[in-house]
Amino acid sequence: MSVEATRSQIEAALNEAHIPSVMMALIHLTGDLSDLNGEPPVYDFFGDGQGGLSAERIASVKARALQALLEAQSGTRTHHPIDEALLQRMMNFIAGATIPDRYLPLMVEELSVDGVDAKRPTWRAADYGEAGTRLKVLIIGAGMSGILTAIRLDQAGVAYEIVDKNPDVGGTWLENLYPGCRVDNPSHLYAYSFEPNHDWPNHYSDRNALFAYFHKTAEKYGIRAKVQFGVQVQDARWDAKHHLWRVTLRDPSGQTRTVAYSAVVSAVGQLNQPRYPDLPGREDFAGPSFHSARWPKDIDLKGKRVAVIGTGASAFQFVPEIAPDVAHLDVYQRTPPWLGPTPNYHEAVGEGQKWLLKNLPYYDRWYRFWMFWTMTDGIYDFVKADPDWTGPSTAVGEMNHMLREMLAEAIRTQCADRPDLADKVIPTYPMGGKRSVRDNGVWIAALKRDNVELVTDPIVSIEPDGVVTREGVKRSADVLIYGTGFHASDFLRTFKVYGVEGRELHSDVWKGDARAYLGMTLPDFPNFFILYGPNTNIVVNGSIIFFSECSVRYVVGCLEMLAKEKLHSISVRPEVFARFNAEVDEGNSKMAWGAKGVNSWYKNATGRVSQNWPFPLVDYWNATLKPNLADFIST
Repeated sequence: MSVEATRSQIEAALNEAHIPSVMMALIHLTGDLSDLNGEPPVYDFFGDGQGGLSAERIASVKARALQALLEAQSGTRTHHPIDEALLQRMMNFIAGATIPDRYLPLMVEELSVDGVDAKRPTWRAADYGEAGTRLKVLIIGAGMSGILTAIRLDQAGVAYEIVDKNPDVGGTWLENLYPGCRVDNPSHLYAYSFEPNHDWPNHYSDRNALFAYFHKTAEKYGIRAKVQFGVQVQDARWDAKHHLWRVTLRDPSGQTRTVAYSAVVSAVGQLNQPRYPDLPGREDFAGPSFHSARWPKDIDLKGKRVAVIGTGASAFQFVPEIAPDVAHLDVYQRTPPWLGPTPNYHEAVGEGQKWLLKNLPYYDRWYRFWMFWTMTDGIYDFVKADPDWTGPSTAVGEMNHMLREMLAEAIRTQCADRPDLADKVIPTYPMGGKRSVRDNGVWIAALKRDNVELVTDPIVSIEPDGVVTREGVKRSADVLIYGTGFHASDFLRTFKVYGVEGRELHSDVWKGDARAYLGMTLPDFPNFFILYGPNTNIVVNGSIIFFSECSVRYVVGCLEMLAKEKLHSISVRPEVFARFNAEVDEGNSKMAWGAKGVNSWYKNATGRVSQNWPFPLVDYWNATLKPNLADFIST
């Protein structure tokens, strides 16, 4: 126990606790299984987060936890061993469901009761002699995935260099400065599994806290000192004769150099290249105009007439922030987002909760486990398409329809005094068809302000002093802000990659339809790996950090395979690549985001879903545990 507390301080802390997680921690501390014999928590979309437990039951848990914590402080409390059968009972209880057997290895790893980092490499490059020590890897990007890759390569003793175009680490959390920028995953889940943060200031942390976390982690593991900042990759060319990648790098002064690497890992992300709408007159606007991802530090919007184009995730966050300051705000909407009720979206994490995470043994692990399970595949079935569905086109199945009606009613309730607004903000496409957003009421409240107008009439042109819509109405504007997303489907668009026989990745291979095996590798591009690549985005189930941890484990496994088998190169077999992508395409066709008539950034210009993973998370976890040499052509 790091900080002792008085009885009253512990009581106050327990008032902020997630009680089911306290129940599980008490089993470790007391060995008392009585909680497991009662009714398990029952969670729903609009519940209290405590699983509907009765007040009497909650009071009993708090009283027992108080006593256990007081005894722990005095040193009279011991920990009780938990066998696998009991652990499974505990996981089922806190989940409020029977976790399928195929999920259990994944869930045990994520729970990590023993504190072991199961994804840490268990090998060292030096173990394989010259075949291991000759490895030299280039990591492109020092955001979340790049930092993670560097940590794992350090742990495996693999030589690497890491470059980033920016002046610091952090990726998207360094670049995005717009007001209200924050994560839409719970903070305690949006962290490396091996590097928890018990001091998150908010349940859904803002950009500053997230940047601080990744900056601190990079410093702790000695990564930041190794990053070559301000360095951009111009191109990477495979040298088949010497089995190396020759990469041209441009430094901040504009000077270029070519360096050889045995493998390349792209960690450049998807959501960092702003996309602007193709509107006549866009370049003629006289006032300040910018994309939300390039928010000027010195912009002053007070008293200005502002036009915001787009109502995606970024606009959803910054519009409520700027609305009180501007003279007038026009919000131009093409399609509304689905709003997911999240009352604590802007709430601070209480000091009592922070204290419990640090001081109640096992509580932090069960709390994270609970969030992981409820967000993993808890909503997955609700966005699956039923091929026999004959209901309205606003849903893709009975469960999807039920979820849609629940969410629509929640929005309708917020618009009770503005029924005209409800018709504009309730989507007509299925829930899951596009990215949904976290809702605690501030979006609808902003749209209802007297100085805000939601415009659904399509834009036809931009003029120097305003925006013209199809009905011929011109609305004047002093400032124009684009919340129009990114070139998400144009993966790795900032540099060229030339594989076997000089074929260029974008122009000769992908041709606007990016694909990769497990999102990471493709035929004829040996020893080249992509993180957050094609079909590794997730819509409703989980955190992207989970996917990155799985992918990085797989990449590090491939590097071990090169060293262990004394290979120079591996590239995925064409038939393995083709079979995987056929399965992914079929899977996406059965999800809400693959539904016909639903357009979103999940689909590329060909209409194919190039972004999303269509299967449960456990399938990706299993597929990336360890690479199979038979899947690759090796030299």
